[in-house]
Amino acid sequence: MTTVNDPELQAKVKKTTEKISENMHIIANEPSLAFYRIQEHVRKVIPLIVERRGEVYQLQQDLQGKCYDMEYAIGAVKEIEAADQSLKNVQEALKNAIFLKQQLKYVESRRPKKDSNSSVYKRLSAHITLDLPDLDISGVVRETTNRVEQAFMSSQARNSSSASGSGASGAAPELQRSYTTLH
Repeated sequence: MTTVNDPELQAKVKKTTEKISENMHIIANEPSLAFYRIQEHVRKVIPLIVERRGEVYQLQQDLQGKCYDMEYAIGAVKEIEAADQSLKNVQEALKNAIFLKQQLKYVESRRPKKDSNSSVYKRLSAHITLDLPDLDISGVVRETTNRVEQAFMSSQARNSSSASGSGASGAAPELQRSYTTLH
């Protein structure tokens, strides 16, 4: 082999080999540099991502709890809507009870006071004694007896006045139901 001692050619060859060597070095180290940059980015971003993930998880749990609360509230509203008829029945029963109480009060106020010993039941209950030292039910029994007698006498008075043909002049007026109590 012959060697050429051309200095210009040797300078060009040396320069070219340095450039090839530099490019090979860059090509060989480029993936390492890229991985280093990726690793640097991951180390900076991962703590923020983990924090955001925890926040999203907490928000998801809160949202799920609120969804359960909303479903429970919707179910309660539907049950209230379903209870509408029952509530109307209760309201009607209250109206009837108030009306009947008003009727009883009216009848008791219109009834003349009677002699306390005129009733058979009263005379009988006055002679019956019970040995119940803690229970005092004689007043309740007498009151119940009075109410039964009054109801019986008022029904007899109505039947006798309607049967005699005296019309509305001698009979006690019928009470009409008042709807102004519950609205």
